[in-house]
Amino acid sequence: MKKISCAVMGVGMVMTIVISNIFSVVNDGLALESLRNDVLRLHILANSDSSYDQQLKICVRDALLENKDEIFGDADCIEDAEEKARCNIKEIEETATEVLAQNGCMTTVTAEITNAYFESRTYGDITMPAGEYKTLRVKIGKAEGHNWWCVMYPPLCIPAACDETITDDKSAEEKYFNDEQKDILCNPDKYEVKFALWEKFKSITNIKL
Repeated sequence: MKKISCAVMGVGMVMTIVISNIFSVVNDGLALESLRNDVLRLHILANSDSSYDQQLKICVRDALLENKDEIFGDADCIEDAEEKARCNIKEIEETATEVLAQNGCMTTVTAEITNAYFESRTYGDITMPAGEYKTLRVKIGKAEGHNWWCVMYPPLCIPAACDETITDDKSAEEKYFNDEQKDILCNPDKYEVKFALWEKFKSITNIKL
């Protein structure tokens, strides 16, 4: 009888640990989804991988970043940023087309708000987790070349004279992300296994968040 009681207690302890770990994975997974839902990415696809088209992509990137205030205004939430980007699609296309024309290229440009998958990316001291994000996508010509992307909202992109135009903006980090989100951004290794389990859980349950 004593052995049975010990066995029951052992099973109970194991179940408690399992349930606790499941709860932890789900809790952190929901925090990850919240983070993804609070971000708007900028994704620029070059016409091709030729050095000429890749350079044009950089020119378009610089022009859009330089005009980010006109495009997004004073967006104070992700919904506002998305709406401003959507309303300025025509202006975005015209800005990019004008830049191309100034460089002797008459290739067409199309822009859209869509959902796109991104690999994890480090921005200075923070790492944006991999996953699907709401995206302002700008396609140059056939859009078959290497692409460039960054976080447009919260404003973590800044224009610079070189290709590495991404930086961590501590003020933006503090202003736009809550404590859970900041922990995810600053400690990616801590969540690697949990997020892998969360993605597996989502694929099995087909849950939509």
